[in-house]
Amino acid sequence: MQQGDFTTLAKHYINRPAYSDLILQTLLKLVNYDATNPDFQVVEVGAGTGKLTKMLLELGLNVIAIEPNDAMREEGIKYTEAFENIVWKKGSGEVTGVEDHQADWIIMASSFHWTDPNLSLPEFSRILKANGHFTAIWNPRNLEISELHTGIEKRIYEIAPNIKRKSSGSGRNSKKWEYILPSTGHFKEVIFTETDHEELFPKERYMGAWHSVNDIPAQAGPEKWQEILKAIEDEIKDLDIIPVPYKMRAWTTRKA
Repeated sequence: MQQGDFTTLAKHYINRPAYSDLILQTLLKLVNYDATNPDFQVVEVGAGTGKLTKMLLELGLNVIAIEPNDAMREEGIKYTEAFENIVWKKGSGEVTGVEDHQADWIIMASSFHWTDPNLSLPEFSRILKANGHFTAIWNPRNLEISELHTGIEKRIYEIAPNIKRKSSGSGRNSKKWEYILPSTGHFKEVIFTETDHEELFPKERYMGAWHSVNDIPAQAGPEKWQEILKAIEDEIKDLDIIPVPYKMRAWTTRKA
């Protein structure tokens, strides 16, 4: 498995957690969303299999969903097929394929860390309307308040001590997005928001979510990855439902 290639993981993405509706409602206020404006356009970059996309559509938003991976995009198209206010396109953070000045709001969910900000931020500025906004959000587990998940994380690093987690929403590899987002001069006024939320996972779905992870198996290799999965299964063997606390974090910035 190559780091950043989600082709073989697409079918497992349905098991991943949803995003907090509370913080989405807060973000809509930050980006000056007006429900009476039928032309308000959202561009979701790195839309994956449509986990956030569907939530945006259910809020009545018009969405252009950009996803570079064919398998992920195909899953997303199926997942959102009941909606008419959605267009799926192949593209990336660096080359979205969207025309100039089309978006009121660009959002990336758990994926901005895969882009090169020196290329993606100018690209986002290009496709945004004047005073448009960009939001990067992550939905990491809140390890600090869970002995179970702290223990699982400890076991992962015992088995594969040299891995570096790619997701930058929190943890030992988190980045200073408040400095990165305005670093190219295309954006200004970064606002940070976060909220706690919890999901209850049946055991099968919980393990399915782990099977959707890319960065650990790509670095640890198949043998250690199987050892890690077995260790996680051992940690939850006595549980039918696994409560997972999350801390959803978002950085929103305005086009300069």
